[in-house]
Amino acid sequence: MRNPDVLQVWYEQRRVGQLWRNSSGALGFRYDSAWVQDGGFAISHSLPLTATEFPPETGLAHRWFANLLPEGSVREHIVRDLKLPDTDFDLLRAIGGDCAGALSILPEDRQPSTQRQYRRLSETDRIQLVRRRGQIHTDLSAGEPPRLSLAGAQNKCPVLLREGQYYLPQEEAPSSHILKFELVDYRHLPAYETFTTRLAEAVGLPTVAIELCSIAGIHYAEIVRYDRFQDERGEWQREHQEDFCQALGYGHAHKYQEHGGPSFAQCYRLVQEVSTEPAYDGEALLRWQVFNVLAGNSDGHAKNLSLLHRPDGTIRLAPFYDLLSTRAIARIDPNLAFAVGQQRSPQRIQATDWDGLARACGVRPRFLAHIVEQTATALLDRLDATREAFEVRYGPYPALQRIERVVAQQCRRALQR
Repeated sequence: MRNPDVLQVWYEQRRVGQLWRNSSGALGFRYDSAWVQDGGFAISHSLPLTATEFPPETGLAHRWFANLLPEGSVREHIVRDLKLPDTDFDLLRAIGGDCAGALSILPEDRQPSTQRQYRRLSETDRIQLVRRRGQIHTDLSAGEPPRLSLAGAQNKCPVLLREGQYYLPQEEAPSSHILKFELVDYRHLPAYETFTTRLAEAVGLPTVAIELCSIAGIHYAEIVRYDRFQDERGEWQREHQEDFCQALGYGHAHKYQEHGGPSFAQCYRLVQEVSTEPAYDGEALLRWQVFNVLAGNSDGHAKNLSLLHRPDGTIRLAPFYDLLSTRAIARIDPNLAFAVGQQRSPQRIQATDWDGLARACGVRPRFLAHIVEQTATALLDRLDATREAFEVRYGPYPALQRIERVVAQQCRRALQR
């Protein structure tokens, strides 16, 4: 008989380890002895490869695995639709088959299926999916619900995109793309994220590939998963990743610095410590923070940064994702997720604040000042062209003027100092 308080963690067809919960619901983890002895990798910087277990009392394993789960209202919908106890363990058991990264979390008597099965979504299914904003755990999928878990508070849906057609993965089959949807009070989110990401790409940041799509008059964003790749046969494979909360040992409730989460300097030092290319990735991370300030993205927190653990053993900073000019949206907190120096208000940042951030990261203030000037100049130079290219591809979108005003104001302010 299977133990209802034990789950197995898999990488493809290899067992990585065992996850269990104690009587109070806290999670512990231990690597499988064969995984340790036969060349397995550490699934996290915070969970190094060892024969010693990570007991529930430390909270390390619980925080890492809970970071795989959806948050907020998305979590509430899943709990309600699947009639689950609202615990991290029960959610992982129910939807942990295809998580961010390369791991599958399954009950003790199951192992990942070797048969990859997908259900084609008809146009009617797509319309229904978009109108439901990605809720897939109800009658949209026939038979057993898919085992899909994506962290975050926004409604998302993983799909396989093949020859322009969407397929819903069944059981543990990997997805290739993520769909993100309009929210009731924030209908411009897909367009804003697409435009902000294109701006970041225009000034040289490594970003995910994103497209703005629409069906039945409703917009949604279609994003290529950076933690998936196609092999020589054209089959999609998983690539392991972890976000910075996981790597630094923080729970998802502490993704913001002001709520007890990591500082930007901690994230920068993490990259210096673990990246195979620390100079390149460290500079990219600095440019990301500068871009967020100048482009009005005040929601650039620790879960919006990730490390890719590649099959060849290298570790690199993942392409940037969830880029959104939040200051163009009313009712969203304008203060920065990561402080610059001691300053969280993007409109009050001075040169001395950038100097403080540079010193905290151990880089020369002049080097960071050059990045600020270079990024501000590039954004002003490429703002109009990026908007024009966006509207040629997707049609007129007047609401983008709000982002343009924020970017222009922030860049001019930065260049005046």
